Amino acid sequence: MCATCGCGDDDAAAVITIPHEHGHSHDHAHGADHVHLPVTETITLEQKVLAKNDELAQRNRAWLAARDILALNMTSSPGAGKTTLLERTIREFGEAPIAVIEGDQATLLDAERIAATGCRVVQVNTGAGCHLDAEMTRRALETLDPAPGSLLFIENVGNLVCPALFDLGERGKVVVISVTEGTDKPLKYPHMFAAASLVLVNKIDLLPYVDFDLEKCREYAAMINPGAEIVPMSVTGGEGMAQWFEWLRSQRVAIDDHATAP
Repeated sequence: MCATCGCGDDDAAAVITIPHEHGHSHDHAHGADHVHLPVTETITLEQKVLAKNDELAQRNRAWLAARDILALNMTSSPGAGKTTLLERTIREFGEAPIAVIEGDQATLLDAERIAATGCRVVQVNTGAGCHLDAEMTRRALETLDPAPGSLLFIENVGNLVCPALFDLGERGKVVVISVTEGTDKPLKYPHMFAAASLVLVNKIDLLPYVDFDLEKCREYAAMINPGAEIVPMSVTGGEGMAQWFEWLRSQRVAIDDHATAP
């Protein structure tokens, strides 16, 4: 059982291999609307649970590093567009083998979409669990066995709460939000945005039709995490995809530089 939120059961998580026919290689200033962040208090969670997860995550990180694999933890609310983003990335990035771990409470739907691109993928069904953890990721890695030098995407369960707290062994967390979700998302889910390396604001093609202030969202995100890069994008329209790909290249270079450092 998850000590963080009371969900899930270790025995309920299942790693499912999705058959594929193709290879996985693919050629703060004050203003009129100034917002004061609420004073928050971090509740001490059951230390044994998080400590065990962190230990396993470090093992995953070492396993990935030994194989020169860049792993990214993709997080969002349901429906923000993570799977669509991954489908397009698999088809268009073409600079490294790509593998995917799909996390959902139930169904194989997203994994089947990824498999249809020819990419290697395993599905992790968490049952009542609202996030992936390091042990689920370890089991998925053993099943998937991504090639050395791969780009590994871990698509987490659609949830902006618990995934912020559970390290999977990834290099960084990528948060995907959409303009249909509200400008104040970073303020409502500060732990997730504080943990993010990159924030992708998707569906900007809908900006004329929704009440969303992109610049105010940038401001809120910077208040929570000044170091996170923010990229507006439309996965369906293509806007922002070049910046996304450039960010992926920068993470690859950072790993290579770290590996060759004395």
